[in-house]
Amino acid sequence: MMLELTAINSFYGKAHILNDLSFSVEPGEVVALLGRNGAGKTTTMKSIMQMVRPRSGSVRFQGRDITGEPAYKVARQGLGYVPEERRIFTSLTILENLEVGRQPKRAGAPYWTTDALFELFPNLSERRNNLGKALSGGEQQMLTIARTLMGNPSLILLDEPSEGIAPVIVEQMAASILKFKEHGLTVVISEQNLHFARAVADRTIIIEGGTKKFDGTFEVLEREPEIRDQYLSV
Repeated sequence: MMLELTAINSFYGKAHILNDLSFSVEPGEVVALLGRNGAGKTTTMKSIMQMVRPRSGSVRFQGRDITGEPAYKVARQGLGYVPEERRIFTSLTILENLEVGRQPKRAGAPYWTTDALFELFPNLSERRNNLGKALSGGEQQMLTIARTLMGNPSLILLDEPSEGIAPVIVEQMAASILKFKEHGLTVVISEQNLHFARAVADRTIIIEGGTKKFDGTFEVLEREPEIRDQYLSV
């Protein structure tokens, strides 16, 4: 098992956000966490990374219990995280941003070079010497993902990768995620865009109020429209 969450309960102060949340992800799988804004998707990502430490329950990554470990140690074990806020270094060039993320080759994980990433994200290749502040929102999102891949993770967490970017960039993003799968990278995506999630993911987990409401393929979800309408409709 690549990732396993068991009965996770996470809080912000006294606010109980995740309620006994459990799910697992197989190696090489692309899983989409779906739910409305505020459902608990980002908190799930941060709880996996231990940026929000669960008060109870466990997170296991590649068979190892990482619950309570510092986030930087979790990252060094091969868990990559791309936050919705992007957080690139705007005063550095694209190439310099990528170098910040560089880590050694990791056993059992895809190995990424700058050339491979520029092939994956041609927009970045054309502007490799441009400063981060000169990039569009979509290009900044691509750069954040590429910088994370320079750490050669076994699993990457993508928080709302299609949010607030142009449709043409969304299409490129979807194509890139499918390429990740070809390389054997395990991916967990947090999304509100059902169409985007269906295009890239093998399976979806629907979260509402910090609890799991559905776990299955999109084919099964299509046969249960009442679930889709109850938890995903605006």
